[in-house]
Amino acid sequence: MNELFIGFTSIGWQEAVMYAVGITLIVLAIVKEYEPMLLLPIGFGAILVNLPLAVAWSHDGHAGFLQILYEGGIANELFPILIFIAVGAMIDFGPLFKNPFMIFFGAAAQFGIFATMILATFFFDDLKLAASIGIIGAADGPTAIYVANKFARTYLGPISVAAYSYMALVPLIQPPVIRLLTTRKERTIHMTYHESGVPKWLRVMFPIAVTMIAGIVAPISVPLVGSLMFGNLIRESGVLERLSKAAQNELANLVTLLLGIAIGSSMKAADFLNGTTLLILGMGLVAFVFDTAGGVLFAKLINLFLPAGRKVNPMIGACGISAFPMSGRVVQKMAAEEERGNIILMHAMGANVSGQLGSIIAGGMVLALVPLLVG
Repeated sequence: MNELFIGFTSIGWQEAVMYAVGITLIVLAIVKEYEPMLLLPIGFGAILVNLPLAVAWSHDGHAGFLQILYEGGIANELFPILIFIAVGAMIDFGPLFKNPFMIFFGAAAQFGIFATMILATFFFDDLKLAASIGIIGAADGPTAIYVANKFARTYLGPISVAAYSYMALVPLIQPPVIRLLTTRKERTIHMTYHESGVPKWLRVMFPIAVTMIAGIVAPISVPLVGSLMFGNLIRESGVLERLSKAAQNELANLVTLLLGIAIGSSMKAADFLNGTTLLILGMGLVAFVFDTAGGVLFAKLINLFLPAGRKVNPMIGACGISAFPMSGRVVQKMAAEEERGNIILMHAMGANVSGQLGSIIAGGMVLALVPLLVG
């Protein structure tokens, strides 16, 4: 008789909380349309893994489909690498080539990573875990998973959940931070954009050169940089159009779907609802806010040295995070709301693709330097 009602008796308050969390993510995906391709499968995965007996994770001594997805795609870093190939195929570095100055915003917006990493050392006596938490601020899920897999596999679940959740919630998190740090006058600054062609040889050589430089300077970053640049080379080569479109569409959609539900499956109530996990989520949000603030404040700083007609709209500094292209779109929407007809999208995208590179470089630096400091 007990076995008949085991589905009801196995549900405790922790499982109920995780059901609520999963439903909240699904509602945000459907009602608010906050990156539904990420939040919906993450939310549903969180519900699946917390159902009685967790049959979707394992049953009768055998791995369930969620465990197979997690171990075959997250734990071995396959999904992040495939996602980077897809993202690379989507990225157009043209705005960055036309305005190379934007690359500084991609560097400045990584401030939150290192600030949070230092802050986390006061709570955790583990520099590797602190570094993994700091990477959340880059708003780059694949990099966060990759670093956590190397340094803090025990906490891979909450770190990946935080990274992807905050990345999806860019439209909710960034605008208040930007408004807090800027005036309306600053938010209405216009920036001119000059259309000019980018030579094909530059577009083709860029991913090759970046990969080689990364391989020499920080060899451990090659899987991340190489997969991103390989995707971009497919796009820019001009001879693999079908593969480029497949990477941008079928590959991106399929891997994102599987990645989302696999991340959700890491949200087991017993492992997720504890002080350490909640602290990781909280500090991940701090890192995200610091990264956004770092980019905006850097823009305000350089404006002190620029003449009146050449000042930059400080909102584009927030695009230095890696959430491409969400952050660029959010900033353009804010600019249009402040003053109709103010178009800063291309500048924002230039900073955004710089942030994609900046987050990978920051991840490579962390992977290279932390073991030296620990050792």
